[in-house]
Amino acid sequence: MEQRDRVPLTSQERARYARHLVLPHIGEVGQEKLKAARVLLVGVGGLGSAIALYLAGVGVGQLVLLDDDVVSLSNLQRQVLHGTAWLGRPKVESAKERIADLNPDIHVVAVNERFTKETGMDLATGVDLILDGTDNFQARYDINEVCLKQGIPYVYGAIFRLEGQVSLLCTDEGPCYRCLFPEPPSEPVLTGEEAGILGAVPGTIGTIQATEAIKWIVGFGSALIGRLLVYDGAAMRFDTLHIEKNPDCPACGGSRTP
Repeated sequence: MEQRDRVPLTSQERARYARHLVLPHIGEVGQEKLKAARVLLVGVGGLGSAIALYLAGVGVGQLVLLDDDVVSLSNLQRQVLHGTAWLGRPKVESAKERIADLNPDIHVVAVNERFTKETGMDLATGVDLILDGTDNFQARYDINEVCLKQGIPYVYGAIFRLEGQVSLLCTDEGPCYRCLFPEPPSEPVLTGEEAGILGAVPGTIGTIQATEAIKWIVGFGSALIGRLLVYDGAAMRFDTLHIEKNPDCPACGGSRTP
């Protein structure tokens, strides 16, 4: 990730992030990078709950949250960012309040609207990466296009029943989302309401997405670039598939910028 100016830590932040400061992968420099980072999270449902909580917890300085939905009772089986007191109210406002309680040093921008290429282009200006908490192909195609045009990575995640997958897309070295899925499926895809979802699965996948974001911001480890991590909760198994840029990709044509 291109480095912003480092933001010094306060004494209170040093106490809050003490476990990071002694961690060789992060230390003081890495924590300052997290504090300076700006991230756009599209969707604060199942995946977004885990992503938002952990990015706020580890000290990512600014979170832009985008979602146009309200909290419903059926959400709470898996969307642990929210609670019964927020039923019928905007998810982004519920998320903002919960994050303020978890880490009041984080700056949260709550945007109560649906992601589109137009709104996404404005919101993504100046952010370091976009994390995917959505549940449909069109939103992912739009995120992909914004990431390619803005030159920022796309932390992709998806879930279905007891399964999930994660990858880091739209980097210089790896493929974009349309390299994997050039077109949406020809047959209708079951929604979460129709297919069901085990409550813990979005937590597993969302936490992995948050980990990929942290690694990218700080600059350590081996990112899921050119790899698709596939999770099977029933078998409790992870598999990794090698994925490559598609030279005939309709979005990137095998390069980062279309």
